[in-house]
Amino acid sequence: MILIDKYFTDLDENQIFQFKKLNELYQDWNLKINVVSRKDIDEIYLRHVLHSLGIAKIQKFNPGASILDVGTGGGFPGIPLAILFPETQFHLVDSIGKKIKVVEEVSEGLGLKNVKITNDRVENVDGQYDFIVSRAVAQMETFVHWVKGKIAKKSEHELKNGILYLKGGDLSEELKLYTTAKIYDLKDYFEEDFFDTKKVVHLPLKFKG
Repeated sequence: MILIDKYFTDLDENQIFQFKKLNELYQDWNLKINVVSRKDIDEIYLRHVLHSLGIAKIQKFNPGASILDVGTGGGFPGIPLAILFPETQFHLVDSIGKKIKVVEEVSEGLGLKNVKITNDRVENVDGQYDFIVSRAVAQMETFVHWVKGKIAKKSEHELKNGILYLKGGDLSEELKLYTTAKIYDLKDYFEEDFFDTKKVVHLPLKFKG
């Protein structure tokens, strides 16, 4: 929690409570259904929560905005972002049932009212969203194909509607097709060594009606 307080200083009492409870819920559920590795569960605030919130350093989401989290796994980045932006709507999708079970239980345990959860492939999900977020579930070309037609027409944020993707390492080869992509280094926002190679990629996508 110290890490969250360090970088996000304007949390209200409920958000502080939810971020604290999040650890307890994941520790408990991870014993029943292993969705986070043992090493990672011990450093959940660094490796999962703060990493997820890196997206918020690049783009703050407006009240009423709609965000799709593809391949959410155990609920990252969607759950931490949903705590941080309680008036923004989040739709968390994953095709693996046991992971979605954990996401449902954690979301309920935190009392999140702005989260919708779907156990399915993203290709089968209808709807359009301001941004699509994810943590490196596929190569960008594959990911873009999965989310085709899911971007809302009207852009109301500082960044244009599109993908906000948490990635690591050298992305030059993977992104060479995408000349409009912009890479943000998380080491510019967080000083911990873990973030030395971590990035957020913003790829604007055009609305396709």
